Amino acid sequence: MSAYITSIGTANPDNRYQQEDIANFMCENLGLNAEQQRALRVLYRATGIKERYSVLDDYKRKKGGFKFFKNTPDLQPFPPTSERMRLYREEAVPLAISAITNCINGHQLSSFTHLITVSCTGMYAPGLDVDLIKTLNLSPTINRTSINFMGCYAAMNALTLAKQICDSQQAKVLIVCVELCTIHLQSSHNEDNLLAHSLFADGAAATVVCSEASANSLELVSNASYLAIDGKHDMAWQIGDFGFEMALTTYVPNIIKGGIQDLTRNLLNGTELSLGDIDGYAIHPGGKKILEAIENELGLKKEDNAHAYEVLKSYGNMSSPTILFVLQRILKTMKDQDNILSFAFGPGLTMESILFKSHRDV
Repeated sequence: MSAYITSIGTANPDNRYQQEDIANFMCENLGLNAEQQRALRVLYRATGIKERYSVLDDYKRKKGGFKFFKNTPDLQPFPPTSERMRLYREEAVPLAISAITNCINGHQLSSFTHLITVSCTGMYAPGLDVDLIKTLNLSPTINRTSINFMGCYAAMNALTLAKQICDSQQAKVLIVCVELCTIHLQSSHNEDNLLAHSLFADGAAATVVCSEASANSLELVSNASYLAIDGKHDMAWQIGDFGFEMALTTYVPNIIKGGIQDLTRNLLNGTELSLGDIDGYAIHPGGKKILEAIENELGLKKEDNAHAYEVLKSYGNMSSPTILFVLQRILKTMKDQDNILSFAFGPGLTMESILFKSHRDV
């Protein structure tokens, strides 16, 4: 048997922000001095992001009108983790359902055999999977798996798991990724926090993976992983007293650049393909410098990464759903029998890859 992505749906919260709007919020409310404000604005302009989305509307409010953050100088005290998790539980489920609604495309909800939920920005139990089953009236016997705290590459693990399921049995798998990154704003002015807050946004994506191809589908051919263990402390994510705390250093693009050749070689060695046989790329836009580092190392043109740049520009980095936003664009533009190479990256420093083959006519 084989496994095929047959549809992808995406969703974002109602609050859409220009990158400059969020920079203004940071400068006005985090107690930055003039030099720090100048550096932050340069950083925000350099990201390649035009717009981002958030479940919070505080980023467009003036002090005195905040609903999530305190209406105090420097926003202190910041919301505790318990308050952020309450908000996550309220907002994650409807956002996920919007992505599912945009994805199922004629599929009967009762026909799904497996549910895989993915998130690293919130946790509770019974969790997102149980709430989705209850809200959507999915079968209580559906097989379910939760992938938590794996970060930006987690959708790749969900797709690989779905492939294993579909390879072993007749199955229809619903994957749901939802992340509310913006609820984890930290008060620290360190470089890691300022870099992270210049990139991350909120969003959700859902995809259907089936044992049978449809008229417009992506076959999951093979996958490979590479762990750059020396980058363990350069991209990390932990639970703190005031939300989830990210470590994200400026060394990440160079670490990815140092491992991307090995990752690509490991993936293609199991096939009869070379890099020259790749027709398209779906690369997680973790940041503009990451995309540029991969282009330099693999000899790609910026045009090869057009889908990733467009997602980064229009949505920012939404962690796990982001690669599905890129693949959704691939589904709309691919030709029959295209070989699509996909990469995503996250804590560890972990690099994941999947080789897809497109099917336009079945």
